Amino acid sequence: MEKALSYKPLWLRKKIKMSDQSAMERVLSQGRVHTICEEAMCPNIGECFSKNVASFMILGTICTRACSFCAVSRGIPLALNPYEPENVAQTVLHLGLRHVVITSSTRDDLSDGGADHFYKTVRAIKALDDSILVELLIPDMKENLLALERIVHSGAEIIGHNIETVPRLYHVRKGSDYECSLRVLGTLHILNPDIAIKSGIMLGFGERDDEVLRLMEDLWEAGCRYLSIGQYLSPSHKHEAVVEYVEPKRFEYLKNRGMEMGFSHIKSSPYTRSSYMAHEYLETK
Repeated sequence: MEKALSYKPLWLRKKIKMSDQSAMERVLSQGRVHTICEEAMCPNIGECFSKNVASFMILGTICTRACSFCAVSRGIPLALNPYEPENVAQTVLHLGLRHVVITSSTRDDLSDGGADHFYKTVRAIKALDDSILVELLIPDMKENLLALERIVHSGAEIIGHNIETVPRLYHVRKGSDYECSLRVLGTLHILNPDIAIKSGIMLGFGERDDEVLRLMEDLWEAGCRYLSIGQYLSPSHKHEAVVEYVEPKRFEYLKNRGMEMGFSHIKSSPYTRSSYMAHEYLETK
């Protein structure tokens, strides 16, 4: 593991105001729902919660994999909550969200990876208001074709699966495989070409620009047209160390190169995360 950097540059010193979070936390608690914002320790949580925006996390808060960059708890998951789809839908309606992002922990213990639970959650939201745009951010589901078919027929408008980093650095994504993730994205695109396909990567592990550009070409060839690029920030000293704090101009460079490749929308900045300003992606569709 690389030695951790001792300080953050000026462009990464966003202040989080706890007062911005309290009202949203009450709503989430009352709705008995979880968010990836909280579980992954997102640095944008104060900004988003203050705007009544949250990205929901279903299938519980315990992951069956052990990626060294992720703050989500790992271990033996609990049984699924059958009321969770409706709880999420009611909370979405309460918050007045017009574009909602739903992700999950990875559940390798489930035969379908949790696909049916994703499906039920989307259908519960659409039953309340079919005009709400739903974005899913899914794990690889071990390339289970039936599970991926269930996902693409859920009614979601955009489906994402993050490839995270370049092949050379895949040791940070334990239990996952670069080529597998590409095949998942490609399969989603083939199963339903009308759905917007999205992925996300992090910079700061020591990747080179030529490796990132090759990754972007791979995503394009797989049918991915939407991409998020953000800075990796280590959740703790026990997680993967940050090798480099990437300057904003490099994020802009990669965005421009990607748009030249033909991507429909790329959000690329140090504080970009998969679901950050998610509504902007489909505005360009």
